[in-house]
Amino acid sequence: MEKTRRDFIKTTFCATCGAVLFPWNCAWAKGDFSAKDPHVKEAYFYDKLASGAVRCGTCPHECTIVPGSRGRCRTKVNIEGKLFTISYANPCAVHVDPVEKKPLQHFYPGTKAFSLGVAGCNFYCLNCQNWEISQTSPDKTRNYDLPPDEAVLMASGYGCKSIAYTYSEATTFYEYMVDMSTKARQSGIKNIWVSNAYMSQAALNRLCDVIDAASVNLKAFSDKIYWDLNGGHLEPVLESFKTLHRRGVWMEIINLVIPTYTDDMEMIKKMCGWILKNLGSDYPLHFSRFFPQYKLVHLPATPVEILKQAKEVALKEGLHYVYIGNVPGLGNKIICPGCKRTVVLRRGYTLLEDHVKDGKCEFCGTRISGRWD
Repeated sequence: MEKTRRDFIKTTFCATCGAVLFPWNCAWAKGDFSAKDPHVKEAYFYDKLASGAVRCGTCPHECTIVPGSRGRCRTKVNIEGKLFTISYANPCAVHVDPVEKKPLQHFYPGTKAFSLGVAGCNFYCLNCQNWEISQTSPDKTRNYDLPPDEAVLMASGYGCKSIAYTYSEATTFYEYMVDMSTKARQSGIKNIWVSNAYMSQAALNRLCDVIDAASVNLKAFSDKIYWDLNGGHLEPVLESFKTLHRRGVWMEIINLVIPTYTDDMEMIKKMCGWILKNLGSDYPLHFSRFFPQYKLVHLPATPVEILKQAKEVALKEGLHYVYIGNVPGLGNKIICPGCKRTVVLRRGYTLLEDHVKDGKCEFCGTRISGRWD
């Protein structure tokens, strides 16, 4: 029988205990990593230090890693004085999603995104919704064996306009993402980086050569909150926004409004002012509703009225496209900043109307920012 999924799950079995392995042998699962393993690849950005240690250059943490140890993301390993990633071609989550789920409102509406993620993250967000895979490592999850060329073939076979690197933190499977994005570009498939944007400038500039869009989480507009809530700093994220803007990558900004952390309207106003000054008025800003989960189960869900207030603040500051996420019935339409008519209408993730023609409102001719067929 013809294989319609191109041997998508290559299952093997342990000769000793008979357990299903996904897809490694027992030695790999125990942490005995080998540079010859297909899921282990030398990192693209690092420096060698004294005594066999290395300094990772993928993200601003710049972890110093001694032989046999890992970085904060749990996916970079020092093997005999060289830095390797163990998150190559072994995603633990693979789906075909509507592009609106990323969330991207202004990037080829109504199309499908082949979406995948590998375990690991360089943040420790207290509110993480995917903590089961983000706060672990690839040797502790059940994975698919999916090399970049296979993934691109699958994306094409499923009729996907794009590939989205998502679910966990794509920065932590950087080498896999870059290689796949390069092959996708060659096949005419777009690439979407869904991220916390906590990436070094050197790594980001290389990534910008092969990606088309970024859905980026701006966690807060306070360095203290960034550290307390997420385990990172604000300034590197802002630098990433500037670089994406300068390199012409389409981006949409997501701000999760968390009670007692990021629901301060003065902070939101300051954030919107920074966006307007440094990025302009045309990148969409999404205010998402928080729901109690992971280590913040003691907090209530964000009141919808707070989200509406945040949207009003952003619009008054001069941003053209502001949306409310995670609330049914809200955030499902794009309004023309010229004539104020609805140019894109959705029900949930389903596209109902599209009145953007050649990048312009078909009613009044005003340019609608984004990427359109």
